[in-house]
Amino acid sequence: MTETTRTYDVIVIGGGPVGENVAERARAAGLTAVIVERELLGGECSFWACDPSKALLRPVVARADASRIPGLDPAVAGPLDVAAVLAHRDRMSSYWKDEDQVDWLNSVSVDLVRGHGRLTGPKQVAVHTPEGDTMALTARHAVAVSTGSRAALPPISGVDTVRPWTSREATSADQVPGRLAVVGGGVVAVEMATAWQALGSQVTMLVRERGLLDRMEPFAGELVTDGLREAGVDIRFDTTVTALAREDGEVRITLGDGGQLAADEILLATGRAPQTRDVGLETVGLTPGDWLTVDDTFRVTGVDGGWLYAVGDVNGRALMTHQGKYQARIAGAVIGARAKGEPVDDARWGAHAATADHAAVPQVVFTTPEVAAVGLTSREAEQSGRRVAVVDYDLAQVAGAHQYGADYRGWARMLVDTDRDTVVGVTFAGPGVGELVHSATIAVAGEVPLDRLWHAVPAFPTLGEVWLRLLETHRG
Repeated sequence: MTETTRTYDVIVIGGGPVGENVAERARAAGLTAVIVERELLGGECSFWACDPSKALLRPVVARADASRIPGLDPAVAGPLDVAAVLAHRDRMSSYWKDEDQVDWLNSVSVDLVRGHGRLTGPKQVAVHTPEGDTMALTARHAVAVSTGSRAALPPISGVDTVRPWTSREATSADQVPGRLAVVGGGVVAVEMATAWQALGSQVTMLVRERGLLDRMEPFAGELVTDGLREAGVDIRFDTTVTALAREDGEVRITLGDGGQLAADEILLATGRAPQTRDVGLETVGLTPGDWLTVDDTFRVTGVDGGWLYAVGDVNGRALMTHQGKYQARIAGAVIGARAKGEPVDDARWGAHAATADHAAVPQVVFTTPEVAAVGLTSREAEQSGRRVAVVDYDLAQVAGAHQYGADYRGWARMLVDTDRDTVVGVTFAGPGVGELVHSATIAVAGEVPLDRLWHAVPAFPTLGEVWLRLLETHRG
């Protein structure tokens, strides 16, 4: 690289899936684009989150499903082949190399500059390269910050001295700890507890709240709690950690009630923080370390000129890869439209408005059992003042569940806006429900009237027949 300055239509800081999609969509709109990435192209999801975590969990979930099937249950009764599972995880993470991602970026004619990118003023980015050089980039139209999020470590005494696991270490570790303590009760906590218990750790979960997955419907956390405990996980609710120390190779944990616990490793799964501490926000009047507040077209509020965008985790709207990629498709298109002077359709559900961030965010928790949800929970609906009917159904009563496996346990909840007669939220918990979430997403995002949804006939015998049962229950 010999140039010291370059000019592009669009500069994207951060080359995870979100940044890649912003750049690709801007390029599809006829603009030139460059991605600045300081680590691996493909980001957190490809190397330390979605891909490796699901590679660890897939054998666990598949074994649990197979154990319910007569004729298969004896064949899967033994322990997992740990070496094979970890090798599969390594393959799915491309051995932490990003050549394939670079090839894809080249195929869509987006440039890549490796190094640490920082804003230096309006439409200006300085990149400090691994070789020690500095490259100055100028954007004609837009700069998009897509630097994602990082694990937020709690203010526990001694936390800086024990070398705790975060989600990165939990998904990339090459040895199974004999004893693993997991602090937290959210998605990362329950998924990693599921994976490492199945791989041979004795997992203890230390949960400040009174239940798991407390942002979802209560029955989801209850079913996941049962599944984890049946697998051998020790779950302690209403429990806080006040101090940590590493002595003689083990982590000594002091609890809020004065009790003590020892573990070989400790995973702190206590939330996320934006990766904005060192991207030059102060040069454009923003506060380093803050979430970046945006409008529904992903322009950052409070910045003159409308040139700065924030897409993905960094804006704090919906911290999931698939939702960030949705945001990226919106942002890339709207940057292209504004650059060409074309009309911007930012009305609700318009081509340039991320309405789904507010109304239809889907999520799957890959535990045993699985949890799948989209839209509002009953608590959120109540807090919003919306009038809803809560429709529950026992998934075990669906014919497809009996085919799925013996002793099936699961639950479904549908929320109906009684003023508009549309579905505004759905939650499923049970084996195999991850494959139900997209049908629920279509119902919510499409605002499909129940009278029309009645004509969407589910195939028999599948788990999807729960839609018919929910509608029948609602009709009475």
